[in-house]
Amino acid sequence: MAFALTGKDTIIINDRLLNDFGTGDVCTLTFPNDLTDILVGKNGNTIFTYNLNGRQADVEIKVVQGSPDDKFLNSLFLAMTNDFAAFKLLKGEFTKRIGDGSGAINSISFNLQAGTFKKGLDTKENVEGDKDQAQVMYKLAFSSAERSIS
Repeated sequence: MAFALTGKDTIIINDRLLNDFGTGDVCTLTFPNDLTDILVGKNGNTIFTYNLNGRQADVEIKVVQGSPDDKFLNSLFLAMTNDFAAFKLLKGEFTKRIGDGSGAINSISFNLQAGTFKKGLDTKENVEGDKDQAQVMYKLAFSSAERSIS
């Protein structure tokens, strides 16, 4: 029987440990493209190809609007949009801590390399208490996110 307890995950962007998270899913990492393609032809002959685009990782980070982390990420966003050619690509790390119920902890880390901001920053006003109006979602894309377990 296996158990998994999770908590105290960390998210680092450009050597800064982020702390000012919003509610719900505060960080998600997804791989939007297939890593391999398979084409089956006549007589079952099969071609396997490795798709380098499958290494791309999309990362969404939700922080409280106006917080120090929002100001930090916004300054990077503005640097990219003001002079894309001069922009220093983002780097980072997303680490999940998984306990086994007996006190042992494994860290599952994604080493994020060569990133940019993927989309602009949405916002809204709501007069019925919607919590999302006080949060901002940063949508990033990285050329790779190598996973390791320690």
